[in-house]
Amino acid sequence: MSEAGDRHPRDRLRRLLTLPDAVLLIVSSVVGSGIFLTPGRIADLLPHPGLVFAAWLAGGGLSLAGALANAELGAMFPRAGGDYVYLREAFHPLAGFLVGWLSFFAIFVGTIATLAAGFAAGLRPYLGYGDGGALAVAIGVTLAASALNWVGVRWGALANNLTAGLKILALLAFGFAGPLLGEGSWQHLTVSAAAAGAGPVTWAAFGLALSPVLFSYLGWNSTVYVASEIQDAGRNVPRSLFAGLAICIAIYLVMNAVYFYAIPVGELAGVDNAGEAVARALFGPVSGTLVAGFVLASILGTLNATVLVGPRIAYAMALDGLFFRGVDRAHTVYGTPHVAIALQAGVTVAVLVVLDRFPSSLFVSALDYTTFAILLAMMADVMALYRLRRTRPDVPRPYRAWGYPLIPALYLLVTAAIAGTLLAGQPREALVALVMTASGLPFYPVFRRRLLATE
Repeated sequence: MSEAGDRHPRDRLRRLLTLPDAVLLIVSSVVGSGIFLTPGRIADLLPHPGLVFAAWLAGGGLSLAGALANAELGAMFPRAGGDYVYLREAFHPLAGFLVGWLSFFAIFVGTIATLAAGFAAGLRPYLGYGDGGALAVAIGVTLAASALNWVGVRWGALANNLTAGLKILALLAFGFAGPLLGEGSWQHLTVSAAAAGAGPVTWAAFGLALSPVLFSYLGWNSTVYVASEIQDAGRNVPRSLFAGLAICIAIYLVMNAVYFYAIPVGELAGVDNAGEAVARALFGPVSGTLVAGFVLASILGTLNATVLVGPRIAYAMALDGLFFRGVDRAHTVYGTPHVAIALQAGVTVAVLVVLDRFPSSLFVSALDYTTFAILLAMMADVMALYRLRRTRPDVPRPYRAWGYPLIPALYLLVTAAIAGTLLAGQPREALVALVMTASGLPFYPVFRRRLLATE
C-alpha cells in the first residue's frame, strides 16, 4: 500500500491540465455519438416521452452517485490510472490489475474502435468509398488522434477544449433554435405510442433502456485517469467531475426535449440517427446534412479525448511492474506516455481489422458490452470506497463523498440491478466482458514474478 496524495515516485508526466481543461475533457469524452445514435433505441424500449426523460435523469443520477465516490477516491489518490489505483490500494494488486486490464483493453480500446468505425461509416455516404476505404479511414483517424496526443498533453487538451466548446455552443443553439424556428409541436411530449399498439413498459425494458443511456454518459470519470497531470488535483478532480457531468446532463435533457418537439415518440423509435432525423423534420434536408456532419465532428472530439485518457491506465500499471515492459516510459521531450499511446493505437487497429471481417453493424453489441464492462468497474470503485473508509480512516481526504454510506449503497444496488438486467437480456455481450476481465489472469503471475525478481 502506498500513501495517499503522493505521485508515484517514477511518474514523469507533467501537471499541465487546468480545471477548465479537466471539465472540458469530461464534456468531450461524454458528449459524442450517444445522444445522436441511441435515442431511437431508447424510444423503442420506452414508448413514452416521460419514461425517456426518466431514463436520462436516472442515468445522470447514477453517474452523479458514481462521481461522488470517484471524487473522494480521486482526491485521495491523484495519480494516473484511476480505478486501477483504487482497487490496488483498497484490496489487492490483483484486483487493481484485473480492473485496469478490463478498462484498457475492453472499455477504452473498444470505445476508440467503435468511434473510429462509426466515423468511417458516417463519412462513407459523402465520399463513396468501399469496405476497404472505411477500414482505412477508421485506422487513419485512430492513428492521427494518437499522434496528436503523442506530441504533448497540451496539444491533446487544446484539441479537446476547442471541440468541446464548439460542441456545447452548437448543441445549445440547436436546442433553442429548434422550437423557435423549426416546425414541431410540444404536444408530442405528452403523446404515448401506446395508442399505436405498444404494450405496457416493464422494469426489464427500463433496465435495458438504461444501457444506451449509460453508454451515452460514459466518460464522466475521465479526469480520474489523468489526475497526476491536473494542477491542484485534490481540489480540481472533484470539481471537474461535478461541473462536467452537470453540463452533460443539461445538454442531454435539452436535446431530448427538442427531439420530441420535432418527432413523436412512435416515429423516433428505431431511428438510427436521431439528430439528423430531427434536423430534417425541423428545418429540411439541408439541415439534416449539416447535423450529420456535426455528428461526425462530435465523434472525432470524443475519440480524441478517449485516446488521451486510455494510455494512462496502462502507464500506471507499468509503473508498478504489472504490465508489459517499456509501457512506463514518458517521452523525454513531450512528457507523454508515448509507449502506452502506441500500444493502445496498435491494439485498436488490430480490433478494427478483426471487426472488419464481420458484415453486420456491431454498434448495439458494442454498446451493451462496453456498458456492462463499465458497470463492473464502477461497482468495484464504490466497494473500494467502503473498504478504504474502514481500513484507512486516517488518510487525508480533500473531499469526502456526500451522502456516505447511503448514496453509495443505493448506487451499488441500482447498478447491480442494471448489470443483472443486461446479463439476462444480452448474455453474450455481458459474458464477453467477463471473459475479457478473466483473460488478464494468466498474465498477472508472470508480471508479479518479474516484479519480485527485480526488487
